[in-house]
Amino acid sequence: MPNLDKVLASLDDDRQGALDRLFELLRFRSISTDPAFAPDCAAAADWLVGQLQSLGFEASSRKTAGHPMVVAKAKAARADAPHVLFYGHYDVQPVDPLNLWETDPFAPHMAEAETGRKIVARGAADDKGQLMTFVEACRAFRANGGLPCNVTILFEGEEESGSTSLPAFIAENARDLKADLMLVCDTNMWDRETPLITCMLRGLVLEEVVIKGASRDLHSGMFGGPAVNPIHVLSRVIAGLHDETGRVTLPDFYEGVPELPEDIKEQWAALKFDPKAFLGEVGLADPAGEADYSVLEQIWARPTCDVNGIVGGYTGQGSKTVLPAQASAKFSFRLVGKQNPQAIAESFRAYVKSRLPDDCEAEFISHGASPALSLSFRSEAILRASRALEAEWGKPAVLAASGGSIPVVGLFKRELKMDSLMVGFGLDDDRIHSPNEKYELSSFRKGARSWARILDALAK
Repeated sequence: MPNLDKVLASLDDDRQGALDRLFELLRFRSISTDPAFAPDCAAAADWLVGQLQSLGFEASSRKTAGHPMVVAKAKAARADAPHVLFYGHYDVQPVDPLNLWETDPFAPHMAEAETGRKIVARGAADDKGQLMTFVEACRAFRANGGLPCNVTILFEGEEESGSTSLPAFIAENARDLKADLMLVCDTNMWDRETPLITCMLRGLVLEEVVIKGASRDLHSGMFGGPAVNPIHVLSRVIAGLHDETGRVTLPDFYEGVPELPEDIKEQWAALKFDPKAFLGEVGLADPAGEADYSVLEQIWARPTCDVNGIVGGYTGQGSKTVLPAQASAKFSFRLVGKQNPQAIAESFRAYVKSRLPDDCEAEFISHGASPALSLSFRSEAILRASRALEAEWGKPAVLAASGGSIPVVGLFKRELKMDSLMVGFGLDDDRIHSPNEKYELSSFRKGARSWARILDALAK
């Protein structure tokens, strides 16, 4: 096995070299959504291939219908080592509005801040700085006896524009990409001193309902009262979806929803999370949702049902005395644990139909469904990564969940049956997708050391 102390020492000794290499990558204008920057995306991919080849990886830039994928492979020093797939993306968001940038977005530089030095450039945090933490960890291992794990690397060039080429690429290269565990570094820390492992991602069901009544819009003076109003029907449907405690009333909705382990609940309760400040930032004060769960539990580990939009009748200026022929609404359900997306959609549709009067019918339109994803809080990968991160940061890693989803994680789970270990070193104030994006120098340097520790821990 490579000597971890020597690997960490190499990372410390080569700090300036690592920063220089990151700056080289940051200079590529790899904006995937704009065809004008296709040559820049290809050049960034080629640069990464060259870097990985110099570390002994078999690496290539592979064509897709869109921007290239970078795929690289290297064997461990030990024959029976585990196999990991590391995912990152080299493309970046557009820089508009350019006038709000204090400097050229593609001229990376160091800046001073109250919290320490920071790297400023488009892509510094999302995701070039993050992916280079892993590359630099591999570089240090290569200089000190070899990699502790078999490593496959996949760097995508379209994450910021929908990953349109990724599903077909995975299907065509499944054997090449299959590994024991996927590593993802496109997430954040809890704060500047506290590492975080994202263990859970909520699933999603998107439904649209159109409730139809009369054959045409009606004059409310002539038909108001005896004629059914689809907006009234839709309002009753929406009102009945939650009880007075905030729980969703759909039959069997909570089937497969796990309760948090007590130690995880205690860890979350001890975090410096202020519900009033969280809601205050958006002009709110009082927590809604399920009455028996904290705000953090609600957004990380509980399922939800929300109305995302309503349309019906006359919505222009002034008034129009009309009874609409139809009304529609869009709904989203965030899922956790082992909730079945198809079962949730079917339960919702049955619920709506049960609330319809005889003169109304409902049309249902699905806009997608995907299950929640999670690693057990007690999984071996999480336990080992937790110990590795605590050794580097001097604090226990927060085992967290995400209220949203990371599509690539779900894609690899569905297509390759691979679980993902999600460890990132970004911060909430990194201004990703915004002008003056930055990445803390401590995130970059300690991120590389963290990946070295994690790879070493996974291999033992």
